[in-house]
Amino acid sequence: MKPVKIQIHVHALAQLAPLDKAGFADLRQYNRYKKQQIYAQRNAHLSAFAGTEIADADIALSAYGKPFLPQPEIAFNHSHSQKNYALALSAGMRDLGVDVEDLDRKVRFEALARHAFHPHELDRWNALEQAPEYWFKVWTAKEAVLKAAGLGIRMSLNELDTQAHPEQNGGVCSHPSLGVFAYQNFQLAHVMLTVAWRSELSCKGFAFPEIQLLQH
Repeated sequence: MKPVKIQIHVHALAQLAPLDKAGFADLRQYNRYKKQQIYAQRNAHLSAFAGTEIADADIALSAYGKPFLPQPEIAFNHSHSQKNYALALSAGMRDLGVDVEDLDRKVRFEALARHAFHPHELDRWNALEQAPEYWFKVWTAKEAVLKAAGLGIRMSLNELDTQAHPEQNGGVCSHPSLGVFAYQNFQLAHVMLTVAWRSELSCKGFAFPEIQLLQH
């Protein structure tokens, strides 16, 4: 049996929309333009992946408001930081989530960790002398899993223990409200990216997906 594939596209956000807002009347107009450009890029990748033209009207929403493509059936999720955009696609892996963060982002690390990290995650981070890379690994894993679950922010972030490992770039975590999810971390030049998908606690009947990362 061939492994299920996940395709991830990563773009510098400046490729899609100018980072300089000077040419726009106000921030609202700029954000509207940036959203249009992101959706256009999403649809272009969906079209290439599906082998047919995909437009905004073809995108459906789940009961909790998570977008998906019903025909052909493709799970997707996207994320953008201040400088980068990421889109994950899969025709066979259900409940997909992705999160991307700039490693040079100005963060109130300790305050956010105390608010959002599970006690186990906080202990691991403190044991690593509050290493920023581990913080971003936990943060993106947590966001990707919650986005994959598709429930929106309907539980406290600190209830989920991602069990992120300081040296390994991936893992499995679970929560009674979400089920079981696996995830894979990618630390690129200036970016931390994590993709997550619904999984199982055992390997019985489960094949690890083939992940294709495409940087544009």
